[in-house]
Amino acid sequence: MLDQPIIMLDFETTGLTPVQGDRITEVAALRIVGGEVVERYVSLVNCGVRIPSFITGLTGITQAMVDSAPPVAQVVPALLDFIGDDPLSAHNASFDEKFLCAEAARLGLAPRHAALVCSLKLSRRVFPQLRSYKLGDLSGALGIKFGSAAHRAEADAEVAAQVLIHIGRHLRASHGIGRVDTDLLISLNKLAAAKVPQFLQKRGQPV
Repeated sequence: MLDQPIIMLDFETTGLTPVQGDRITEVAALRIVGGEVVERYVSLVNCGVRIPSFITGLTGITQAMVDSAPPVAQVVPALLDFIGDDPLSAHNASFDEKFLCAEAARLGLAPRHAALVCSLKLSRRVFPQLRSYKLGDLSGALGIKFGSAAHRAEADAEVAAQVLIHIGRHLRASHGIGRVDTDLLISLNKLAAAKVPQFLQKRGQPV
């Protein structure tokens, strides 16, 4: 129930930050239009790096899998073309955006996405009563099931996309907000939690 196309992005990586040399190992980008995933770009990535054993234990992504995957010089330009200038979303969006920007910069490229929406921050503001906002805990609380193993890019992106769609439907049904667009989601991202109820009351209609 979102009124603009938006891309849900998820990376699997060798670590927490590209500043320390961590690289991407897998990407999934899902285009959401009208409350449905209508298109996707998914690929393992060969960045020419070693996969730490704990990453293999967490994700199931092995050295052999990335060694035989398409090279980063092929995957990242294709990913940037897929995203285009649509708004971008991710669960803990700053993490994925910093890897996107770092991998693009290595190739002399730059992302063109129009805006960034964090589904984790949104969930905290729209569902403040929940105990945890980790994707697995959050999806369970909202009744959203993983179709396959967590900590793989497509599975995580799929669930995060359903969380975002759920938020859009909730804003319409519970707060009477007629248009759920990127500007609204960004405004919610930026608000202090205490100001969200009043903001939603002003933006919505009685339900």
